[in-house]
Amino acid sequence: MTGVSQGARALPAPPLRSFLGPYAGYRLSGYPPGVHLGMPAPELTVVVSLDSPLAVTATAHPEQPAGAWGALASGLATSAVTIAHDGTQHGVQLALTPAGSRALLGAPAGALGAWIVDLRDVLGPDARELTERIAAEPGWPGRFAILDEVLLRRAVDDAVDRNLARAWQRLTSPGAPRVADVAREIGWSRRHLVGRFTAEFGLGPKDAMRVARFHRSKGLQQLCPSMTLADVAARCGFYDQAHLAREWRALAGVPPSRWRADEQFPLVQDDARFDGASSGA
Repeated sequence: MTGVSQGARALPAPPLRSFLGPYAGYRLSGYPPGVHLGMPAPELTVVVSLDSPLAVTATAHPEQPAGAWGALASGLATSAVTIAHDGTQHGVQLALTPAGSRALLGAPAGALGAWIVDLRDVLGPDARELTERIAAEPGWPGRFAILDEVLLRRAVDDAVDRNLARAWQRLTSPGAPRVADVAREIGWSRRHLVGRFTAEFGLGPKDAMRVARFHRSKGLQQLCPSMTLADVAARCGFYDQAHLAREWRALAGVPPSRWRADEQFPLVQDDARFDGASSGA
């Protein structure tokens, strides 16, 4: 059986670009039934499924049971979710920054934590409009235009505290300094920074650093699949390959070599290597 992937990517309208990354539309079919891993990332995830609901068999929050969602939002987490599939997936995925959580979802990322919620719980009536209009629109450019229209209408000026925004940027960037050094930069105690940071983002500073580093290692493997794991570890700031493997087991539940061998959907969907043409800038 040969899998087929089709879809498109596009940047959102300019006023939205500090709130979320490119829109990613995907349609995958003909893959063997299996399990897709939704990996930890330094962005919140919004998914609108255009076929059957997403069957999440294991969530990132220890108190949240399995479930199925037609449209969902999820916060920041330190573990993967597992999604059972029949070999097909069809939908639109958005990656929101913490600023986008406040501006577009109406709440800080910490309010969602590691939970998955129905999109209606955060967008209200806009969720129904969004899902129904996207489902009725046949083309990706039209679907992305609908996203622009609804999200521009929702966007509010509710910025993350500038010191917290600075701490997030510093700690999730390559070569991040120590938490104590960032606290000193912004004039806070380390304890105060940890408390405010965790309340705003749903992750503590050290976990945010780990998730961002993990996410970079995942992206590098997608971009350069022939790169050795030792080189990935060195490029992404791990002590060595063994450290990389330990962090992958802790955050993804599998070592990177296993993910490379077993997981098909992330290698196609997450880096948007689609057959269809992209749209937008």
